Amino acid sequence: MSGPPLPGGDVGPDGAAEPPRIPPQRSSADGHSAEPRTTPPRDPLQPAGLQPPADLLPTAGPEAAEYDHGTLKSLLGAWALSACPASEAIVVEAHLTDCAACAEEALRLRDAVGLLRREESLDLDPRLRSRVLAGCLDRRPPRIPVPEWAGPYDAQTARLDALLRDMGESEWGARVRLRWFDGRRPQARTATVAEVVGHLTAMDGLVAGALGLPDPLAVPADPAVVARTEAYWRQMAEQSPPAVREPWRAQTHTLVQAAAFAVGRTEDLVVPGAGLPLADAFLDRAFECWVHAADIAEAVDYPHEQPTPAHLRLLVDLAARMLPAALADRRRSGLAAPARTLTAAGAPGRSLHLEIEGAGGGDWYIPLDSPGAVGCEHRTVAHVALDGLEFCQLAAGHVAPDDAAAGAVGDREAVHDVLLATASLSRM
Repeated sequence: MSGPPLPGGDVGPDGAAEPPRIPPQRSSADGHSAEPRTTPPRDPLQPAGLQPPADLLPTAGPEAAEYDHGTLKSLLGAWALSACPASEAIVVEAHLTDCAACAEEALRLRDAVGLLRREESLDLDPRLRSRVLAGCLDRRPPRIPVPEWAGPYDAQTARLDALLRDMGESEWGARVRLRWFDGRRPQARTATVAEVVGHLTAMDGLVAGALGLPDPLAVPADPAVVARTEAYWRQMAEQSPPAVREPWRAQTHTLVQAAAFAVGRTEDLVVPGAGLPLADAFLDRAFECWVHAADIAEAVDYPHEQPTPAHLRLLVDLAARMLPAALADRRRSGLAAPARTLTAAGAPGRSLHLEIEGAGGGDWYIPLDSPGAVGCEHRTVAHVALDGLEFCQLAAGHVAPDDAAAGAVGDREAVHDVLLATASLSRM
């Protein structure tokens, strides 16, 4: 008696069951039979519900048999750093589906690699604005360009404005420590952020007056720094922070615009107070804006970078050119050594070689005996080397002359006098 036919089989003519037929393999393009596709391994480091589609997962080829457990374990570090070739990465990932110990080690290594990555700031790159403007100006140059000497002021006021906009209203009352050197000793005074902005508004008003623009002070005051600043503080009493920032920012825009239109007629314009020509007065205002912006940033714990190398060089150059007059003022006050030799105006005289290193660096020869003399290399009696940022901190009164990190050789008296003269350029 014959049994029932086998599953999937057919019954032959004699009633016997034939074996099941195996469907033929599909042929590949070259005529050879294609190998059956193996199920790709599941990524052991991904939850089951987040696995990618099966056709996108890597599959281990026949070369996987060439790697023993020790070799695969030694590759885990490179795999975690994404430093494996693709063929090795596929083999390692296939092994992790079968080896729980290696999968656990791979998780630890991947977490460790994550700790090695530097945290990225969410703040915009401070150089982004200048790059965007440079790209725009390359495509369409301005009809009336901003002069080079007004560029640092334009950049520093924009950066301070960005800092002020990012502050909370409560931070406007933060105490800012203002430091300067009065010619004999360091001085300090505290003010709120709003008062510092008011101080900048009042002092920028001197430049505005030289250009024929309105003075922010309702009642004109003495051009001296302290008198003018305190007069504006009384005027801005009880004002809200936006009411302090907005007039300052509007005035900075107006000054830059007026500077662009004033090109060609600036030689005869002298700004009262410091007695500087208009171009140097703009650099002086840029320097003070940068210094006080850094003071504000320190008070509210906010990062603030130094000017670009091109702008920093202009600021360093201004301070170096002001040193001969500062030396003469200190000599008249009995605070500096008397002149060693008499030098006619325009003639080369005894000089100090001031070398500024790093960003904004260069070489300047400072005449020591007369502001009208010409500094020159062959009359050099001393050499001072300072980092550009350190020199600016000294000129701002933020570093005491005796504490300045300066390398010096030659006439010690000349070195001492020049460092003190640099610090005396500062003011509140």
